[in-house]
Parts: sequence; structure tokens; C-alpha cells
Amino acid sequence: MAQYQAQLQGFLGNLDANTKSFKFLDQFETKTNLPRSYAVIIGAVGYLFLMFLNIGGIGQLLSNLAGFALPAYLSLQALETTTTSDDTRLLTYWVVFAFLNIVEFWSKAILYWIPTYFVVKTVFLLYLALPQYNGAQKVYQALIRPIAQKYVLKTDVTHDLLNKVNAKNE
Repeated sequence: MAQYQAQLQGFLGNLDANTKSFKFLDQFETKTNLPRSYAVIIGAVGYLFLMFLNIGGIGQLLSNLAGFALPAYLSLQALETTTTSDDTRLLTYWVVFAFLNIVEFWSKAILYWIPTYFVVKTVFLLYLALPQYNGAQKVYQALIRPIAQKYVLKTDVTHDLLNKVNAKNE
């Protein structure tokens, strides 16, 4: 039990340290005399709870916000770097995100009857987007790439020549 308490305290300590730049959390700490990590956890639980309730379609909005805002922020940062690895990772995310949105559109009537659908969708989108997990690459390699190679990425001589001409012009 002591091991779990130590892990929890370490997690809360890291959360406190990583949120030092958020000034509104300073106000939370001074007004409540509670650590800022509590506000972050309360906010995350409240976010997931609103998604679960899905009153007025807010679950879909919050889920799409989580699936769009973080990757958009990371994409804006990646545009300013000189490396291409982060660009490739985020481009893969956007391809997987678009694929999932198309699948969701056609299965909307069934999926919305699942009570925890938006919570599961949000957790899955975060798994796809966060660099620690590289989930988008795994989903792309396992699911989308085989379909794309079969129907979309057919290489032909014309396409190869056009790419070579464009590469020389650049």
C-alpha cells in the first residue's frame, strides 16, 4: 500500500511541477490551500463526466476538441522545427483521425447508443495523438496502410516520373 501512495505522491508532484506556468492554478492554490494537481484532476474528471452525460451533444464536442486541439497545437509546433520525424508522426495522426471520422460518420446511429462512447473515443484519440504512445503509427500500419496500398497507393510509371520531375524542379 505504501508503494502505491508513493507512486501517487510522485505523480501529483510531477503534475504540480508541470503546471507551474498556468497562473490560474496559482489562484486556485492560494484560495483553497490545495495543491494545483487537485484542480487539474478535478478538471479532468469533470471533463470526462460531462462527456459521459452527453447532455445536448456536449460529449461529441468535448471528444472532438480533445482529438483536435492537442494535435493541432503539436502540429503548429512541428511546423517550426527542422526535423521531419514529428511532421511524419503528426501527418500520420491526421490521416488516422480522418479515417476514424469517416468510419464514425457511417456508424453514428449505432455508436451513440453506447453510453461511454465519447469517453472511450477521447481516450483513444489521446492515445493516437500523444508522442509517448505513437498510437497513430500503430493504427496506420495495422489497419490503414494495407487498405491504402491495395486501393490508393498503386505505383505506376506516370506517377513515379511526375514525382521525379517535381523533385528536380524544387
